[in-house]
Amino acid sequence: MWGVLQVTMQVQTLLEGWLDGVQRVPSPNQDERPAGVVVDLLVVHGISLPEGHYGTAQIHQLFTNTLDGDAFAQLAGMRVSAHFLIGRRGALTQYVPVHRRAWHAGESCFEGRRRCNDYSVGVELEGTDREAYTDVQYEVLAGLTRALVRCCPGIVPGRMVGHCDIAPGRKTDPGPFFEWSRLQGLLTGHA
Repeated sequence: MWGVLQVTMQVQTLLEGWLDGVQRVPSPNQDERPAGVVVDLLVVHGISLPEGHYGTAQIHQLFTNTLDGDAFAQLAGMRVSAHFLIGRRGALTQYVPVHRRAWHAGESCFEGRRRCNDYSVGVELEGTDREAYTDVQYEVLAGLTRALVRCCPGIVPGRMVGHCDIAPGRKTDPGPFFEWSRLQGLLTGHA
């Protein structure tokens, strides 16, 4: 289990876009960011496969194109990924190096700027829109966010958003139970 201190310490070893000491499951669903793009947006998502079931291998399989298409017909052929996944117990997995584009946002727009995948880092929290996230998930997300801000200083509090904020009407995650004020409190030391 990763705590905030452990993730924060890892920032010094964020080499070639990979956070050292974190489980890596490289996703083929990634590519180069457009030339000259500055990473300045953090997008928080929520995911579980099947919905409401935790600790399964299906998220890894989805992000590596090995998901059973018969069992998950609605996802068959989808090519998606995120940079990071934080499990319910705090396990942190990285799928895409930070300097590369993960395919997490889909059709999206932030402050009039389209194609959020181009300039964002995507972090999935294992969960659903219908229940609270765990204490350790907030701790790990705060530590990870600190690490990301060090390598991508454009990610400031106003540039940390949910998938629902960049794809309104299409996406609802991380949902109404995600506590933005709690994340901000952890980042500022006021939690």
